[in-house]
Amino acid sequence: MRLRIDLAYDGTDFSGWAKQPDLPTIQGTFEDALATVTRAPEVNTIVAGRTDAGVHAIGQVVHVDLEFGEAPAVLTGRLNSFLANSGIVIHSVIEAPAGFDARFSPLFRRYEYRISDESAPRDPRNARYTHWIDDVLDFDAMNAAANSVIGLHDWTTYCRPRPGSTSVRELQRFDWVRDTDGSLVATIQGDAFCHNMVRNLVGMSVAVGRGRLAASDAVTLRDQRLRTAAFIVLPPHGLTLVEVGYPSAEEMGARAVLTRDRRPVV
Repeated sequence: MRLRIDLAYDGTDFSGWAKQPDLPTIQGTFEDALATVTRAPEVNTIVAGRTDAGVHAIGQVVHVDLEFGEAPAVLTGRLNSFLANSGIVIHSVIEAPAGFDARFSPLFRRYEYRISDESAPRDPRNARYTHWIDDVLDFDAMNAAANSVIGLHDWTTYCRPRPGSTSVRELQRFDWVRDTDGSLVATIQGDAFCHNMVRNLVGMSVAVGRGRLAASDAVTLRDQRLRTAAFIVLPPHGLTLVEVGYPSAEEMGARAVLTRDRRPVV
């Protein structure tokens, strides 16, 4: 049986999603819990997005293939009991539709990045999830820069390259709003993201907001396809994976096949 498991976590005390020797990781903790409650000899999960150390999620999705003799929904309570106080919460466990692949079936991943600048009051209760900046940022300039880079492009400038991987992605949405508490919140949505792409895009926006870059530099830098020191990658604690969007059940398999094809460079 292939299961779809929706979960959330506070990434503060974890060394990212992916298992690492002798380090606390979300995958390692979650797979240990899943193996224990199902009595499976081995558990290998596939995740929609491998978040970095310190990054949070409220809408993460995994799939796992298991022999399990009970209704999948009973695992939700059992896993939450086992994971109590771990920083991981299970939202739901269901039998996945045919062709479902947590990694390759998504239409989009949506992230939020929260910043508190000098114009917003600071709430220490949110310090684990909000990046504090000692400047007043130019909100309109940040939005102009963000909106200008949307589309299907090569994001080499904004990525940490990995051997054998492509930097071509479709950025579907990027904008900033002021939340009710005064925080600046970026919404960044794309079909997928290469390593550090989201935090680099936010770092570019902050450089624009501080006046160190012009809004038009966002596209100029992107199209140069060169790593740059014009902005810095922002720290992980302000970033949260909010939602992974999937097609209808009938289209899951076809979407997974399409995603596996290498994207062309444009």
